[in-house]
Amino acid sequence: MQKFFVDQIGDIIQLQNTPTKIVSLVPSQTELLSDLKMDKEVIGITKFCIHPKEWYLSKKRVGGTKNPDINLIIKLKPDLIIANKEENRQEDISLLKKHAPVWVSNVHNLSDAYQMIRTVGAMLNKSSEAEVIIQNIMNEKDQLLPFQNQNKLLHVCYLIWKDPYMSVGADTFIHDMINQLGWINVFGHKLRYPVTQIEEIKSLNPNLILLSSEPYPFKEKHSALFDPISTRLVDGESFSWYGSRLTHSFSYFRNLKASIQSR
Repeated sequence: MQKFFVDQIGDIIQLQNTPTKIVSLVPSQTELLSDLKMDKEVIGITKFCIHPKEWYLSKKRVGGTKNPDINLIIKLKPDLIIANKEENRQEDISLLKKHAPVWVSNVHNLSDAYQMIRTVGAMLNKSSEAEVIIQNIMNEKDQLLPFQNQNKLLHVCYLIWKDPYMSVGADTFIHDMINQLGWINVFGHKLRYPVTQIEEIKSLNPNLILLSSEPYPFKEKHSALFDPISTRLVDGESFSWYGSRLTHSFSYFRNLKASIQSR
Protein backbone atom coordinates (compact mmCIF):
# COMPACT_ATOMS: atom_id res chain seq x y z
CA MET A 1 0.00 0.00 0.00
CA GLN A 2 1.42 3.37 -1.06
CA LYS A 3 2.09 5.93 1.65
CA PHE A 4 3.23 9.53 1.36
CA PHE A 5 5.41 11.40 3.84
CA VAL A 6 6.58 14.99 3.97
CA ASP A 7 10.20 15.52 4.96
CA GLN A 8 11.59 18.50 6.85
CA ILE A 9 12.45 20.50 3.75
CA GLY A 10 8.86 20.20 2.52
CA ASP A 11 9.36 17.48 -0.10
CA ILE A 12 6.92 14.59 -0.42
CA ILE A 13 8.28 11.06 -0.70
CA GLN A 14 6.29 8.02 -1.71
CA LEU A 15 6.87 4.60 -0.19
CA GLN A 16 5.36 1.51 -1.82
CA ASN A 17 5.82 -0.60 1.30
CA THR A 18 7.50 -0.42 4.69
CA PRO A 19 11.22 -0.02 3.83
CA THR A 20 13.38 -3.12 4.17
CA LYS A 21 16.63 -1.77 2.66
CA ILE A 22 17.70 1.51 4.26
CA VAL A 23 20.82 3.61 3.80
CA SER A 24 21.51 6.28 6.42
CA LEU A 25 23.77 9.23 5.63
CA VAL A 26 23.30 10.87 9.04
CA PRO A 27 25.17 9.55 12.11
CA SER A 28 22.63 10.70 14.72
CA GLN A 29 19.78 9.20 12.70
CA THR A 30 21.69 5.96 12.21
CA GLU A 31 21.72 5.63 15.99
CA LEU A 32 17.98 6.32 16.00
CA LEU A 33 17.42 3.52 13.47
CA SER A 34 19.30 1.18 15.77
CA ASP A 35 17.14 2.16 18.74
CA LEU A 36 14.09 1.55 16.56
CA LYS A 37 15.40 -2.02 16.14
CA MET A 38 16.07 -1.77 12.39
CA ASP A 39 19.15 -3.97 12.44
CA LYS A 40 18.19 -6.13 9.46
CA GLU A 41 16.74 -3.30 7.42
CA VAL A 42 19.71 -0.90 7.54
CA ILE A 43 22.15 -1.96 4.81
CA GLY A 44 24.43 1.06 4.54
CA ILE A 45 25.86 3.77 6.81
CA THR A 46 28.58 6.43 6.62
CA LYS A 47 32.08 6.15 8.06
CA PHE A 48 31.01 8.67 10.70
CA CYS A 49 28.12 6.53 11.95
CA ILE A 50 30.02 5.33 15.00
CA HIS A 51 26.97 4.39 17.09
CA PRO A 52 26.13 1.64 17.63
CA LYS A 53 29.62 0.19 17.55
CA GLU A 54 28.34 -3.17 16.24
CA TRP A 55 26.91 -1.44 13.18
CA TYR A 56 30.08 0.59 12.65
CA LEU A 57 32.06 -2.64 12.58
CA SER A 58 29.64 -4.72 10.51
CA LYS A 59 27.50 -2.54 8.22
CA LYS A 60 28.48 -1.57 4.69
CA ARG A 61 30.07 1.89 4.74
CA VAL A 62 29.06 4.15 1.90
CA GLY A 63 31.60 6.95 2.31
CA GLY A 64 31.26 10.15 4.31
CA THR A 65 28.40 12.55 4.86
CA LYS A 66 29.86 15.09 2.42
CA ASN A 67 31.31 12.59 -0.06
CA PRO A 68 29.10 9.48 -0.17
CA ASP A 69 29.86 6.76 -2.70
CA ILE A 70 26.86 7.38 -4.94
CA ASN A 71 27.52 4.37 -7.18
CA LEU A 72 27.79 2.02 -4.21
CA ILE A 73 24.55 3.34 -2.72
CA ILE A 74 22.76 2.82 -6.05
CA LYS A 75 24.11 -0.75 -6.25
CA LEU A 76 22.66 -1.46 -2.80
CA LYS A 77 19.21 -0.67 -4.24
CA PRO A 78 17.78 0.92 -1.07
CA ASP A 79 14.06 1.55 -0.80
CA LEU A 80 14.73 4.47 1.58
CA ILE A 81 17.65 6.83 2.10
CA ILE A 82 17.83 8.99 5.22
CA ALA A 83 19.66 12.31 4.70
CA ASN A 84 20.01 15.73 6.31
CA LYS A 85 19.94 19.20 4.76
CA GLU A 86 22.99 20.43 6.67
CA GLU A 87 25.12 17.31 6.86
CA ASN A 88 24.68 16.14 3.26
CA ARG A 89 25.22 18.05 0.04
CA GLN A 90 22.24 19.06 -2.07
CA GLU A 91 23.86 17.72 -5.26
CA ASP A 92 24.28 14.27 -3.71
CA ILE A 93 20.69 14.25 -2.45
CA SER A 94 19.43 15.25 -5.90
CA LEU A 95 21.37 12.44 -7.57
CA LEU A 96 20.15 9.83 -5.11
CA LYS A 97 16.53 10.95 -5.48
CA LYS A 98 16.66 9.66 -9.06
CA HIS A 99 17.17 6.14 -7.72
CA ALA A 100 15.36 5.90 -4.38
CA PRO A 101 13.10 7.83 -2.01
CA VAL A 102 15.21 10.23 0.06
CA TRP A 103 13.78 11.63 3.30
CA VAL A 104 15.66 14.76 4.37
CA SER A 105 15.70 16.02 7.94
CA ASN A 106 16.27 19.66 8.89
CA VAL A 107 16.58 19.96 12.65
CA HIS A 108 17.09 23.34 14.34
CA ASN A 109 15.59 22.69 17.76
CA LEU A 110 14.14 20.07 20.06
CA SER A 111 10.67 20.35 18.53
CA ASP A 112 12.16 19.58 15.10
CA ALA A 113 13.95 16.58 16.62
CA TYR A 114 10.69 15.20 18.00
CA GLN A 115 9.03 15.65 14.61
CA MET A 116 11.92 13.88 12.88
CA ILE A 117 11.82 10.92 15.27
CA ARG A 118 8.04 10.67 14.95
CA THR A 119 8.06 10.74 11.14
CA VAL A 120 10.92 8.26 10.82
CA GLY A 121 9.00 5.96 13.14
CA ALA A 122 5.87 6.30 10.99
CA MET A 123 7.77 5.52 7.78
CA LEU A 124 9.22 2.37 9.29
CA ASN A 125 6.01 1.16 10.98
CA LYS A 126 7.66 1.87 14.34
CA SER A 127 5.42 4.66 15.58
CA SER A 128 4.93 3.27 19.07
CA GLU A 129 8.66 2.70 19.49
CA ALA A 130 9.34 6.25 18.31
CA GLU A 131 6.86 7.65 20.83
CA VAL A 132 8.62 5.76 23.63
CA ILE A 133 11.93 7.37 22.62
CA ILE A 134 10.33 10.83 22.53
CA GLN A 135 8.73 10.30 25.94
CA ASN A 136 12.05 9.15 27.39
CA ILE A 137 13.72 12.31 26.08
CA MET A 138 10.96 14.46 27.57
CA ASN A 139 11.28 12.71 30.93
CA GLU A 140 15.03 13.27 30.96
CA LYS A 141 14.54 16.90 29.97
CA ASP A 142 12.08 17.44 32.83
CA GLN A 143 14.73 16.30 35.30
CA LEU A 144 16.96 19.15 34.12
CA LEU A 145 14.48 21.81 35.31
CA PRO A 146 15.59 21.94 38.99
CA PHE A 147 19.18 22.59 37.85
CA GLN A 148 18.04 25.56 35.78
CA ASN A 149 16.68 27.25 38.90
CA GLN A 150 19.75 26.51 41.01
CA ASN A 151 22.47 27.47 38.56
CA LYS A 152 23.52 31.04 37.88
CA LEU A 153 22.78 32.45 34.44
CA LEU A 154 25.83 31.87 32.27
CA HIS A 155 26.81 33.56 29.03
CA VAL A 156 28.65 30.90 27.06
CA CYS A 157 30.65 30.64 23.86
CA TYR A 158 30.46 27.23 22.20
CA LEU A 159 33.32 26.48 19.80
CA ILE A 160 33.12 23.76 17.15
CA TRP A 161 36.29 24.50 15.18
CA LYS A 162 39.82 25.89 15.38
CA ASP A 163 41.86 27.64 12.64
CA PRO A 164 39.63 29.46 12.13
CA TYR A 165 37.59 29.46 15.30
CA MET A 166 33.91 28.82 14.63
CA SER A 167 30.97 29.13 17.00
CA VAL A 168 27.21 28.53 16.66
CA GLY A 169 24.43 30.96 15.79
CA ALA A 170 20.76 31.21 16.64
CA ASP A 171 19.50 28.89 13.88
CA THR A 172 21.48 25.83 15.00
CA PHE A 173 20.48 22.83 17.07
CA ILE A 174 23.43 23.43 19.41
CA HIS A 175 22.08 26.93 20.14
CA ASP A 176 18.77 25.37 21.19
CA MET A 177 20.57 22.91 23.44
CA ILE A 178 22.37 25.83 25.11
CA ASN A 179 18.95 27.40 25.67
CA GLN A 180 17.66 24.13 27.14
CA LEU A 181 20.46 24.38 29.69
CA GLY A 182 19.19 27.80 30.68
CA TRP A 183 22.31 29.53 29.38
CA ILE A 184 22.80 32.39 26.91
CA ASN A 185 24.78 31.89 23.70
CA VAL A 186 26.98 34.95 23.18
CA PHE A 187 26.82 34.34 19.41
CA GLY A 188 23.04 34.11 19.49
CA HIS A 189 22.87 37.38 17.56
CA LYS A 190 24.40 35.64 14.54
CA LEU A 191 23.30 32.78 12.27
CA ARG A 192 24.79 29.49 11.18
CA TYR A 193 28.42 28.98 12.22
CA PRO A 194 30.13 32.36 12.58
CA VAL A 195 33.90 32.54 12.13
CA THR A 196 35.50 34.40 15.00
CA GLN A 197 38.79 35.23 16.73
CA ILE A 198 39.93 35.07 20.34
CA GLU A 199 39.78 38.86 20.57
CA GLU A 200 36.12 38.92 19.49
CA ILE A 201 35.23 36.07 21.85
CA LYS A 202 36.76 37.95 24.78
CA SER A 203 34.95 41.15 23.78
CA LEU A 204 31.62 39.33 24.15
CA ASN A 205 32.43 38.67 27.82
CA PRO A 206 31.39 35.02 28.14
CA ASN A 207 31.46 33.50 31.61
CA LEU A 208 32.42 30.17 30.10
CA ILE A 209 33.83 28.83 26.84
CA LEU A 210 32.65 25.36 25.83
CA LEU A 211 35.20 23.46 23.75
CA SER A 212 33.45 20.70 21.83
CA SER A 213 34.82 17.22 21.23
CA GLU A 214 33.54 17.35 17.64
CA PRO A 215 33.83 18.13 14.80
CA TYR A 216 37.15 19.63 15.95
CA PRO A 217 38.59 17.52 18.78
CA PHE A 218 39.44 20.21 21.32
CA LYS A 219 41.74 19.09 24.14
CA GLU A 220 42.65 20.45 27.56
CA LYS A 221 45.77 22.05 26.09
CA HIS A 222 43.57 24.50 24.16
CA SER A 223 42.09 25.94 27.35
CA ALA A 224 45.14 28.11 28.05
CA LEU A 225 44.51 30.06 24.84
CA PHE A 226 41.47 31.71 26.41
CA ASP A 227 42.88 32.76 29.79
CA PRO A 228 41.51 34.24 31.97
CA ILE A 229 38.08 33.02 30.78
CA SER A 230 37.00 29.68 32.21
CA THR A 231 36.75 26.81 29.73
CA ARG A 232 35.17 23.38 29.78
CA LEU A 233 35.64 20.46 27.41
CA VAL A 234 32.19 19.15 26.47
CA ASP A 235 30.76 16.15 24.66
CA GLY A 236 29.81 17.33 21.17
CA GLU A 237 27.43 14.43 20.61
CA SER A 238 25.28 15.51 23.55
CA PHE A 239 24.93 19.00 22.08
CA SER A 240 24.57 18.19 18.38
CA TRP A 241 23.15 14.67 17.86
CA TYR A 242 19.39 15.15 17.49
CA GLY A 243 18.19 11.55 17.40
CA SER A 244 17.78 9.07 20.24
CA ARG A 245 21.13 10.25 21.64
CA LEU A 246 19.00 12.94 23.32
CA THR A 247 17.91 10.37 25.89
CA HIS A 248 21.51 10.53 27.16
CA SER A 249 22.09 14.23 26.49
CA PHE A 250 19.92 15.61 29.26
CA SER A 251 21.50 13.33 31.86
CA TYR A 252 24.87 14.62 30.65
CA PHE A 253 23.59 18.21 30.90
CA ARG A 254 22.48 17.67 34.51
CA ASN A 255 25.92 16.43 35.46
CA LEU A 256 27.55 19.27 33.53
CA LYS A 257 25.48 21.93 35.29
CA ALA A 258 26.04 20.32 38.68
CA SER A 259 29.81 20.21 38.18
CA ILE A 260 29.94 23.85 37.05
CA GLN A 261 27.73 24.94 39.95
CA SER A 262 30.00 23.20 42.45
CA ARG A 263 33.14 25.02 41.31
